[in-house]
Amino acid sequence: MVNPVTNKSCIAVMIVLGTLTTASAQSAESVDASNDAHAHVVAHASSLFSSVMIDQLEIRGDNDGRLIVLEGQAWVGSDLNKFWMKADVESLSGDVEEFELQALYSRAVAPYWDLQLGLRQDVRPDAGRNWAVVGLQGLAPYFFETEAALFVSESGDTAMRLSTEYELLLTQQWVLSPEVEVSFYGQNDRATGTGSGLSDLRTGLRLRYEIRREFAPYIGINWNKAFGKSADFVAEAGGDDSSTQWVAGFKIWF
Repeated sequence: MVNPVTNKSCIAVMIVLGTLTTASAQSAESVDASNDAHAHVVAHASSLFSSVMIDQLEIRGDNDGRLIVLEGQAWVGSDLNKFWMKADVESLSGDVEEFELQALYSRAVAPYWDLQLGLRQDVRPDAGRNWAVVGLQGLAPYFFETEAALFVSESGDTAMRLSTEYELLLTQQWVLSPEVEVSFYGQNDRATGTGSGLSDLRTGLRLRYEIRREFAPYIGINWNKAFGKSADFVAEAGGDDSSTQWVAGFKIWF
């Protein structure tokens, strides 16, 4: 005859062993999943990607003539670390009036935000002026693409630039894009026509048609306004402190 106490003890041992076996299996699966996730994150973070974006390749027309403008940027790197090149070129009647080039190291510091450090060179109009750059670039709430940069030149001059852009999808192919850019300077500089404090405000509104996501012609309008000493420099040169321009061009990325 089987002892009831012995029978109960065997059942208890079997339950305990079954519980431990199940816990061990679940723990092993959890470790494997954790290792797989970590490996995926590491592999994804170390993968190299690249992109070239020509945000504006356009003609701007006003009473002073027609400007050809190129604003573009390119980067190569991973999700965490990137190397950026940014270019801003303006040409009037075949002569390059403004040419700015930036080379930046970018590090992701928060979701949708990168800290950028590097150098900027003004090829035109003040040839050879170099600046150190510290900036933030990312996506602000409500999907505003935002850039903020502080510049310090080798001679100690300072400047700051803030810009934001929003893309309103009217249809799957029609996109309306307003943008605003504000520049500040820490000193007056007659050579470049910039005054201390709030120097200039640039606003634009562009309507583009995306033939493909990578290629979109557009038309639009710009309004520019100089302030303070910058406005005085413009007046001394015989210009207006505000201007309106029509624009037509292409947005390209690959």
